[in-house]
Amino acid sequence: MSDPFVVVGGDAAGLSAASKFARERPDGDVIVYEKGRWISYAHCGTPYYVKGEVEHVTDLLSLSPSEVEDRGIALRRNHEVVAVDTDDRTVTVAHDGDRSVQSYSDLLVATGARAVSDPIDGSSLDGVFTLHGIDAACAIRAVLGEPGTDPVDTSVEAVDRETVERYTAWEPPETVAVVGGGYVGIEMAEAFRAHGLETHVFQRSGHLIPPFGEAAGQRVAEHVREQGVTLHTDCAVEELAGDDRVEAVVHEDGRLAVDLVLVGIGIRPNTELLSGTPVELGESGAVTTDDHGRTTVEGVYAAGDCAETRHAVTGEPAWVPLGLTANRAGRAIGQTVAGTPSPVGDIAGTAVVKAFDMECGRVGLIDHEAAEAAGFDPVSETVTAGSRSGYYPGGDETTVTLTADRDSGRVLGGAISGRDRAAIRIDTLATAIERDTTVAQLERLDLAYAPPFSPVWDPVLVAAKVLNGRLE
Repeated sequence: MSDPFVVVGGDAAGLSAASKFARERPDGDVIVYEKGRWISYAHCGTPYYVKGEVEHVTDLLSLSPSEVEDRGIALRRNHEVVAVDTDDRTVTVAHDGDRSVQSYSDLLVATGARAVSDPIDGSSLDGVFTLHGIDAACAIRAVLGEPGTDPVDTSVEAVDRETVERYTAWEPPETVAVVGGGYVGIEMAEAFRAHGLETHVFQRSGHLIPPFGEAAGQRVAEHVREQGVTLHTDCAVEELAGDDRVEAVVHEDGRLAVDLVLVGIGIRPNTELLSGTPVELGESGAVTTDDHGRTTVEGVYAAGDCAETRHAVTGEPAWVPLGLTANRAGRAIGQTVAGTPSPVGDIAGTAVVKAFDMECGRVGLIDHEAAEAAGFDPVSETVTAGSRSGYYPGGDETTVTLTADRDSGRVLGGAISGRDRAAIRIDTLATAIERDTTVAQLERLDLAYAPPFSPVWDPVLVAAKVLNGRLE
């Protein structure tokens, strides 16, 4: 019998790969090692679980352990792969204080990423949270519930009962600070306001959701202020103060007394497992991979939040950790290992975020410095147009920023914001970027029109028309 396909990580990329391999090669063996208890969960749904829109933690789970086993996958939870020997093609696995060695035919590293909080002094105090994983979401939801209640279903086998019970015993908080005005920060501000907390958001730069550009950031700022959130932009947090439990946020403009803090300043790829191996890492610290997810070592693949992928605009490696990227790459690698080479696909950084009733989408290169560093001569236009025909009810102003290369006219990126189906319009720009579409070609796209859905000139077409006029 040949050695199994070994997967390290039991979430999006890892289980997508294992499932596809098992389907294509029912006679093959695949083992998935997951160091924690949770598998196959919707990380992007955790803010809405904290908010209460998603009622049960189990609603966030895609596959149960038994369903994984039914697919012919040997799942090993609470098993941490602590070392890789690429010469012998083995991994060392720790479980319940013991260690064992498992050989592999092919290896997929799908170890994901972890939230960053250590740059901020005091981030280890009680009452300071990050949101990266189900355990964190359960802990936050527990502290927001009434003492003596069971806001988290502790009968669920994987729940960290000790942590949940400890936080459930706390008095409900009244004031919370969110450090970081990116995706997680804005989504969690909405969640905290839904629980009636006085909510403050601290952002080091001048506008929120920086990857979406200034126009979208301004619209989000206006809207979240209307929802009662206090914004502190251009304001760096210097320290989280307290004895055992956080009591205040110390920032460059003063000090704010708080009951809780949510730190959402970014994530870092989990690549320590590969330390000491010949597997190369990119500038981002994530694993370097080719167009089939292969690393620089034969038989070793990487996918998901721990891996770089080729950018659709620049053609260079990029680290853009997002859900679809992980699932898509994992599935392709599973098929490749099974015997049918399949590319993982380029990435364009397509992303959407909801801020209360405001929607934002972004794709490609928007920032001029980043575009110039990639060798382009960027030019941008920002327009505001109606989301539906003016006479049809329910419409809203939709703001579109479109960036192109001055010399070639090629669409480099864009951002869209508004309250009426704005975010999903970003898919038009994502498709255009994947096809190296020029602004002139984008302007001539035959997009759908009917008064309940769009004006004759969709906001994307308006932006292309304005930008193309400038290029001409």
